[in-house]
Amino acid sequence: MAQVIFYEKPGCGGNTRQKKALSDSGHQLDVRDLLSTPWSGAQLLAFLGRLPVAEWFNRAAPQVKSGDIVPESLSATKALELLLENHLLIRRPLMQVGEDRMVGWDEAKVAAWIGLEGAGIGEGCPKHDHAPRCEPPAA
Repeated sequence: MAQVIFYEKPGCGGNTRQKKALSDSGHQLDVRDLLSTPWSGAQLLAFLGRLPVAEWFNRAAPQVKSGDIVPESLSATKALELLLENHLLIRRPLMQVGEDRMVGWDEAKVAAWIGLEGAGIGEGCPKHDHAPRCEPPAA
């Protein structure tokens, strides 16, 4: 099984389910706070650089949902600047095993990468009316 460095937004229900799926599959987790990590551009690009710029962003982030930030319209330079200024914009989770990195939660890709036993969960927050809302962390 793999030793996974897992960058999350603390308190995020989606990340909690993803961590459980990894643990249930036998992986060891080193959980880190995505929001308080002092990211450099090079560190973020090691995760994001192979993806199209629009896939760097958390689609549930308030500024993206409101249309204030349109990821498809941004250059890589501007996108990276925004992500470094506001870590809530970074698509999550960020995962690392050795030197291999992954952005977001695609079960088929995680399963092919390190193995995953039928979790059946998605990337984002639960979309049920009765589900608690993930609140932004206190500043």
